[in-house]
Amino acid sequence: MKFFNDIGNGLAAYPKAIGLIFSNGLWWYFLFPILLNILFFVGGFYGIGVLSDAVQDWLTSMLESDSETFLGFAFLKDVGLYIQKIASGFLWIFLKIIFFFIFATFGGYIVIICLSPIFAILSEKTEEILTGKKYPFNADQLMRDIVRGVLIAFRNVFIETLFIILFFILSFIPIIGQLAAIIMFFISAYFYGFSFIDYYLERQKYNLSQSVRFMRLNKGVAVANGSVFALIMFIPFCGITLAGFIAIVSVVAATISTHKVITNQSIQNI
Repeated sequence: MKFFNDIGNGLAAYPKAIGLIFSNGLWWYFLFPILLNILFFVGGFYGIGVLSDAVQDWLTSMLESDSETFLGFAFLKDVGLYIQKIASGFLWIFLKIIFFFIFATFGGYIVIICLSPIFAILSEKTEEILTGKKYPFNADQLMRDIVRGVLIAFRNVFIETLFIILFFILSFIPIIGQLAAIIMFFISAYFYGFSFIDYYLERQKYNLSQSVRFMRLNKGVAVANGSVFALIMFIPFCGITLAGFIAIVSVVAATISTHKVITNQSIQNI
């Protein structure tokens, strides 16, 4: 019963988060995902171009070599231009596939890691709005928040990758294979929610083991909070583009729902 109550708490925080963002002037944080998308677009295509050019240069130098030590050199030299064009096309397609595969599999965590400094500040601003408690700017604390957020993301992506490998193996088993995608969705949602919630817990002086224990006791909140982000990541091609915008809302929603959980626990302990 608690799990489903926590699910409701986590999902109910989303409309509240959207209202809080626009009623308190936090909408400009959406500019950062726009900048990140531009960086991904330019960096990705530039990187693919550089790799393609490097391989083409290597292929060209090999075909234009004066050495004729390998079998079929004369033939390759005569049709080298055509081979180079065909190889270049296949290489470009291959690199594109690799690029999209990496972002489809780990894109959520790439977004979380890149925007970690923004999430740390946004979570703090949200708590200030909720409680009135102001946190004076502390560069050391901010850096600790950022480093911890990045480490949590790396920890989660490592564990999730192990689950991906496990369920890939189990997917060959009837019935289990059919359920594997559903199970992986909830696992991804849990770990995404973990990353978003931990910014709040870090300010409450939770160490990593305490944070892990909190997630296990309130896994419904983590799953609900990360489910929206995980769902967006399932959208082909445009999921990674939308991920940064959804993450902004998810961080605010995580702060709202986690604050409610901890406040309720404090009241019960009185």
